[in-house]
Parts: sequence; C-alpha cells; structure tokens
Amino acid sequence: MTLEQIAELESQTLMSTYERLPLLAVRGEGCFLFDAAGKKYLDFLGGLAVNALGYNHHEMMTVLRDESETLLHVSNLIYHRFQAPLAQKLAVLSGLDRVFFANTGSEAVEGAMKLARAYARRAEAGSERFVILALENSFHGRTLGALSATWPEKYRKPFEPLVPGVEFVRANDLDQLKQKFSECVAAILVEVIQGEGGVVELEREFLQAAEHLARAHDALFICDEIQCGLGRTGRFFAYQKFGLQPDIVVVAKPLAGGLPLAAVLARNRVAEAFHPGLHGSTFGGGPLQCRLALKFLEIIERPGFLEHVREVGEYFRQKLLGLQEDLPVIQQVRGDGLMLAAQLAVAGKEAVQQGLQAGLIFNCTQERVLRFLPPLIVEKQDVDQFTEGLRPILQTLPAARPKGAHA
Repeated sequence: MTLEQIAELESQTLMSTYERLPLLAVRGEGCFLFDAAGKKYLDFLGGLAVNALGYNHHEMMTVLRDESETLLHVSNLIYHRFQAPLAQKLAVLSGLDRVFFANTGSEAVEGAMKLARAYARRAEAGSERFVILALENSFHGRTLGALSATWPEKYRKPFEPLVPGVEFVRANDLDQLKQKFSECVAAILVEVIQGEGGVVELEREFLQAAEHLARAHDALFICDEIQCGLGRTGRFFAYQKFGLQPDIVVVAKPLAGGLPLAAVLARNRVAEAFHPGLHGSTFGGGPLQCRLALKFLEIIERPGFLEHVREVGEYFRQKLLGLQEDLPVIQQVRGDGLMLAAQLAVAGKEAVQQGLQAGLIFNCTQERVLRFLPPLIVEKQDVDQFTEGLRPILQTLPAARPKGAHA
C-alpha cells in the first residue's frame, strides 16, 4: 500500500491521537530510516529516545531471531530465565535494590506513585501522607495517574477531575519547594532533565534540596529517567551527574531496544510496601523483552560506549552553538549528552516539515523547541550532516537573518 492509501485507511479506522509526519517507514539501518520510495532519512529523533542503538542493530536482531527460544510469553505466576538477571543488573547499575517490570513509561510512573502511597501508609498506619509533589513543566505520561502529575493544561484539562493529591512546584524555585513540603507529602517526582518540557535540566541545588527535604520528611525522592536515563546523557542515569540517591527510579523507552518494557526500581525498605496482589502487569517483564534488555545493557556497559555518548554529545552541542552564533532565530541551546535542544524565537513546526523534506527527522516541543534525541551510536560525521542540513532550514525562518544584517 502507498503512503496515501495507508493515510486514508488510518483516517477511517484509527482514533485521531497523532499528527503523523508524511513518511511511510519500511526499514532502518543504524541512524537512518528509509521510506517506501527508498528515500533515506537521518533520524535524530530516534523513535522518541527508544532506538538508542539505532535501527537493525545486529546483536539485538540476533537475540530477536534466536530460534532456540520459544517463549514469547509466560504469566508472571511462573518463573522464566531472564527477569531476575535483568532486575539484578538494573539494581547494580542504579544503586537500588528491587525492580518491578511494566510495559510503558506511564505505567512505571503509575507504579511509582502507588508504591509511594503504599509506603507512606505502611510506615504510618492510618497516615494522611498521600500528596505527590511534581514540577511545573513536567511530563510523566498520559494515563490518569501519570497525567495528574503532568503539568501542561492542554494534556490535563480534557480529563479533569484527575487523581487528587498532586501538587506542583515551580522548577528550580527553592523557596516554593520548601513551602510545599509538609507532613502530608508522600513523595516528590522529578525529571532530572525535563524532556517534553523542552529539554530543561534542573539545577543541582534544587535537586539536592528536593532529596534532602524528602529525607527530612520521610517522603520518597523519585526520579523519572524514562527519557534521560539508560545512557542518554553519557551516564547510566542522569541523576548520577549530581550524586543523587533516589528512593525510586522509573525507566522505559530504550530498555528493550524497541519492544515495550519499563521498570520501577526501588530501595528495599520502599519495595517492601508491595506484596503479592497489590500491583501487577500481565505483559511486564516477558521473556523476549528481558532478553533484549539484557543485551542492550551489555552493549552500553562496554568500555568506551558512554564516553562516546558524552564526546559526540558535546560535539553536537558545539555545532548547535555555532548555528546559534550565526542565526538569531536560535535563542538558546541546552541539554546534556545526546539529549539536546535548540529553542527558537519562532514556532518550530515549519522547520520540522522542511527537515523531513531534506531527509532529516527531529521534532518540536513546547511550540518553539527543536528536540534532538539521536541514537547513542551516532558518529560525528552524522552530526556534521545533520547540522549542515539544518542550517538552510533555519535560515528560511523569519527571525533567522544573520547577526549584523540589516532589516
């Protein structure tokens, strides 16, 4: 079927929840995606941070094609060989102790919120400690509980009333953070780098204060690493940059190399608040997903891998800063590792469309922020190709006159 036929069929059969790009993907290789007409696209969105090893990674595909493995699914009432080793690996890498497996980032956030409330009630019988603090500009998911901790009104308003007991704090506002903490607070939930919020890194002082206040109030410090974790910043977890020790960490996106898998990681004292029957997931932690996740973690643990992410990420950041020097349409470059963004003076949707025509894939969030989440295997020559292709696109935007040029 052609792109036009697929689009027409979708318009008749799918709920209208996505604004598709006019691209019919048929295969991928490394950092490149190919459409049905054979056109090649340099993908710096990486499946929204899912395709951390790019497309068609030979080691991941070998696991996927292993004919000796016949288990696609067993219920979580039965043991299989891969779930416990994966949990152990995640615990070691994170410094936490126990793991619950789910399917998506939203599910993981829901699990973390439930665990925080279960912990509060277990620690203090009959406690009214139930408030979850989240941050303005945050995005934690679209299911009802995760949505309740997501800031933008455009996501929240159509579904109100949402789950009660979530309060918001201005990001990096230490005074308001201190004011919000009370004996009713069960947890504070933060993204170390706010992804959907425009790739905004929280300040060290704010994060450390949040952790300290949580400890002082016997509340839990939860880090949402769904987008910024698992190697994206050149560290296994973004919180490690600041020496933080969260009580709960949630991960998802790249964990199983493209198949749905998410995890809630927690300290022993916190994890004990869950007992059989209190939480669960039919598909969470299936054999194939766990095998792929073990291979993914093995690859990013190899000597030099995370150093490569940091090196190429800094190279990319400098290239974007070079564009900013020449093009006033770029107001700010920000991010860490291979999670970067360019904030524009104008709306960025047109740049995304022009990028697609030029064979470049990226997206725009917060109306004016171009977000870049390339595969972690990206090379400097790929960055050169991308930024060289991006320059003429930005030059067409209204505020993109070279510095010093006359109106």
